Amino acid sequence: MLQLTPHMKILVAVEPVDGRKGIDGLAEVCRQKLAEDPFSGCVFIFRTRRGTSIKILVYDGQGFFYAQKRLSQGSFRHIWPGGPAPSQQLQPHQAHILMAAGSPSVKVAPLWKPVRPTSQKVPA
Repeated sequence: MLQLTPHMKILVAVEPVDGRKGIDGLAEVCRQKLAEDPFSGCVFIFRTRRGTSIKILVYDGQGFFYAQKRLSQGSFRHIWPGGPAPSQQLQPHQAHILMAAGSPSVKVAPLWKPVRPTSQKVPA
């Protein structure tokens, strides 16, 4: 199981990749297309051309963690991040939303809830 934490760098490849690519093929995409080091510990998320599945690649210091999610219905195409750069950085909560087939650009609850000062009394 992969746990995304706030200190992790998460990059989403804007352009789709060939769904037949495995670890070595995706690592090469990281180097050539994204200009990133696949051994950096960064979490890389890719979408296949058909848009029905995503692939996740991350190096954990011992080896590569590789995962794939394929949707039984629908597509990631309409929610996939875009832009002129080859990749886009996401916050962990945005990556979780994307992996759940939701749009990471949707405004969600804040990342933290402010703590109420201790001088205020809690209503009974």
